[in-house]
Amino acid sequence: MALQLIVWDASGRPIWDASGHPSSLPGRTTDLTAVGLWEQVDERTGRTQSWFKITERGGVYEGTLVQVSSTCEGAGACFLGLTLIKGMRRNGHSYDNGTITDPRDGSLYSALMRLSPDGQKLEVRGYLAISLFGRSQIWNRLPDDALTERSQRPRRRNVEPRDE
Repeated sequence: MALQLIVWDASGRPIWDASGHPSSLPGRTTDLTAVGLWEQVDERTGRTQSWFKITERGGVYEGTLVQVSSTCEGAGACFLGLTLIKGMRRNGHSYDNGTITDPRDGSLYSALMRLSPDGQKLEVRGYLAISLFGRSQIWNRLPDDALTERSQRPRRRNVEPRDE
């Protein structure tokens, strides 16, 4: 019988086995990062405002605006494709030392992010000077292929029904 060595993270989740590969156990921390596609929802209306794609390169996390709703196109469309979240560094489920640009007026704020334990929600907070003076939004994780699926859907045409 072989003894398997497993390393645990601070919250008690297995993250690495002795073979040097990430553990295949469910709920492993290696899968839980902010990398992926996220939906920003208006807190008042509950409607989707935009989608962001979070990426990681060299330990730095960034967020790019990849889609805006038709109701936000005026303000957000000029920022489409731009990286609005920059310089985030991961510390467990938290990300800090970054900045976020407000697409409504181009203002730059310090920022932090916090990933939920299940990896499905992302708290994004922009602030001035200290995080106490800021505003948070909760974003929802989308499937990685949601952007591809949406662009491949056939477009609806406004065609009047015909009586035959």
